[in-house]
Amino acid sequence: MGSLEAENKIAFITCIEIVLMRRGNVNYNLVLAKLKAQFSCGMDDCLDHPEYLKTVLKEVYKHDYNAVLDDISLETDKLTDIDKIKADFFKFMMS
Repeated sequence: MGSLEAENKIAFITCIEIVLMRRGNVNYNLVLAKLKAQFSCGMDDCLDHPEYLKTVLKEVYKHDYNAVLDDISLETDKLTDIDKIKADFFKFMMS
């Protein structure tokens, strides 16, 4: 993986974390705890394994899942050169 691609992934994950933190630190920490407990991973693994994040977000945010995805989409719109990362992520998350 090139350094630009790695930087773009870090920026994308950071946007996800910002959105989740804005929705409350309790739920953000619950997401992190569930990722670790259920999948032995952290937030930085979620682009390679979006199924982990999808499962946990649906458990934690239940009826607000789509609103969380909308917020993530808006936050990631601020980034440039991430079209493929964003398209792949949302294609899976919305399936």
